[in-house]
Amino acid sequence: MAIFADMIRDGADFGPGDAEWLHLLVGDWQLIADLSFADLVLWFPHPEKGYVALAHVRPSTSHTMFHTDFVGETIQAELEPLVSTAWRSQNIERSNETSIWSPDMAMRVEAIPMVRNGRTLAVISTHMDLSSSRMPSRLELTYRQCAYDLLKMGTLGLWPDFASPTGSRRGAPRVGDGVLRLDVDGIVQYASPNGVSAFRRLGDGEALEGRSLAEVTTELLKDRRMVDETLPLVVTGRMPWRTEIESRGVSLSLRAIPLRDATERFGALVLCRDVSELRRREQELVTKDATIREIHHRVKNNLQTVAALLRMQSRRMHSEEGKQGLEQAMRRVSTIALVHETLSQGLAQSVDFDELIERQFRLSAEVASPAQKVSTEREGIFGELPSDFATPLALVINELVTNAVEHGLQDREGTVSLTANRYKNDAGDDALAVTIADDGVGLPSGHIAEGLGLQIVRTLVTSELGGTIEWTPRAGGGTVVKLDMALISRH
Repeated sequence: MAIFADMIRDGADFGPGDAEWLHLLVGDWQLIADLSFADLVLWFPHPEKGYVALAHVRPSTSHTMFHTDFVGETIQAELEPLVSTAWRSQNIERSNETSIWSPDMAMRVEAIPMVRNGRTLAVISTHMDLSSSRMPSRLELTYRQCAYDLLKMGTLGLWPDFASPTGSRRGAPRVGDGVLRLDVDGIVQYASPNGVSAFRRLGDGEALEGRSLAEVTTELLKDRRMVDETLPLVVTGRMPWRTEIESRGVSLSLRAIPLRDATERFGALVLCRDVSELRRREQELVTKDATIREIHHRVKNNLQTVAALLRMQSRRMHSEEGKQGLEQAMRRVSTIALVHETLSQGLAQSVDFDELIERQFRLSAEVASPAQKVSTEREGIFGELPSDFATPLALVINELVTNAVEHGLQDREGTVSLTANRYKNDAGDDALAVTIADDGVGLPSGHIAEGLGLQIVRTLVTSELGGTIEWTPRAGGGTVVKLDMALISRH
């Protein structure tokens, strides 16, 4: 695709939307390869090399004619006259030779110009195997006719259509899943075996051919209130859209491709696919995600209840030391509750740590210093962190900020700063460096006193975060604590 983009950007004199049209073509031409049972190659003229292959697609309904990919290579001398003629004439050209490209290959080669607003933008060559001596089946003949109709629309700028769905939802129908061909009135002219099977799973037991697809789907739908508003336009083949129908617990994805000539619509293709299992799994994931969010919400509520009980108990304590111990426990529980509150608000099991720490950082400093003025500064970006990192890291930061205020500043005004730095370590893994600094009294005699809070910090850093921690004096006074950890989930 890099070659594709570079060639179009550097060598083409395109109008508005032309490059996007070719990108849309390559994004959807697997459909043509499967219908034509042929390899497709997209050619574009190079000012010095002649025609260069921009893209190559192989059929999933047949074997490939080329086992090596020649994207970026110049065109073979035997094929160039055919492609050049198609470029100039803006008509589909067919080779009279079946041995083109190799004497031991019997293939039919056609060159189809992709024309938009009167200008040839590229040429598609189709390479179909003719070595089989058997007569083609009705399915093959119908598929090849559908491929020809779509390629003919390409020479008129009518396909691909910008109105076609480009969403990434799983379950988009493919040729092998089932094909229906409709006439201009929406009557089924041909239904592939897989297409018939898909509608039988919905509950239709009659032959599809000769019947109106709109009437068939109407009879199958039990709850008309749940009908997608796009359904009538899809099952009649009037618009190039996608929709789904559901009946008897079976979900069927439908995609319509109107067939047109220069003046009018003359029919349509409808691709269908049974997506019941995909939708069932998606529903299970939605239910699972909702359950996980509810668990986090309830854990958060329970932890907040525990914090409230600790607060009530601390107010009844006569011992100042006991009261401080309960207040510290309350802060730790509240920090864990904050992480669960964040997890309960999203689907992913990761946390936007910057949003979480923005609240907690200021709160930790304020709670630890109700009688003194402490400023907070924050730099850098933590980014998204796995939930198994978020909880211990939030606790560590809470303890270190509390320690910096209570012991580093010691009832005096000052500033506590928090800095985060994401980087790649020597092993190539994502890593995080965190620094907490204060401009207080500094380390006593160069050593740090090991209280319960710092014991908790060391345990969390080494066992839960798998990182390292280091205390150093700060230039100009104060203390700097550096944390370093690789962001590799351990759960």
